[in-house]
Amino acid sequence: MRNLVLEIDKLRKSGVGAEARKRMRELKRNFSSEEKLFSELCFCILTANERAAKGIEIQEKIGNGFLTFSENKLRDFLKNNGYRFYNVRAGYIVGARRHFGKLKKTLAKLETDEERREWLVENVKGLGWKEASHFLRNVGFNNCAILDRHIIKTMHENRMMHGEPKTLNEKMYKKYEKKLGTLCAELRMEQGELDFYLWFMKTGKILK
Repeated sequence: MRNLVLEIDKLRKSGVGAEARKRMRELKRNFSSEEKLFSELCFCILTANERAAKGIEIQEKIGNGFLTFSENKLRDFLKNNGYRFYNVRAGYIVGARRHFGKLKKTLAKLETDEERREWLVENVKGLGWKEASHFLRNVGFNNCAILDRHIIKTMHENRMMHGEPKTLNEKMYKKYEKKLGTLCAELRMEQGELDFYLWFMKTGKILK
């Protein structure tokens, strides 16, 4: 793990680190309005088993359609823009609308990011542990790990886990999140920032 610490520290001190911190400041502004919060919620619903770039493309094209399109229109929009899971995810997004107007208040009143994530997993159909963690980071809460396939692969390569599990239940997720927490403590950074560096190491990109 020592080599991983050195590599991440090098990235943090480079232009990659500057870009990551800039992106974190930008993402924190998503907490400023219900519209931005809901847009990020829908983006994270879309990114389950899908490329982040495709989710960003859909988010940029749809405008306020996450809120205003009928389920049929939303399904057609997703399908026509090359999104694979158009049927079930359209239903999830329409179902998530019941939280619009209350997201900011609900998240603000909860005391910890872990409590926020548990609420999201329990109350927003289509969000698992990874997607809920991703959403929280994208609206300025940085204390949950986003254990996607890139991060899992890096952890495996650095002997932080055995194998590369395709799915993680709650117990497993929190176990591996704790291991990343040890890495965060050594680097003195939050999980949200660490994710950018781990993701960059596999993709060469800083997205969100």
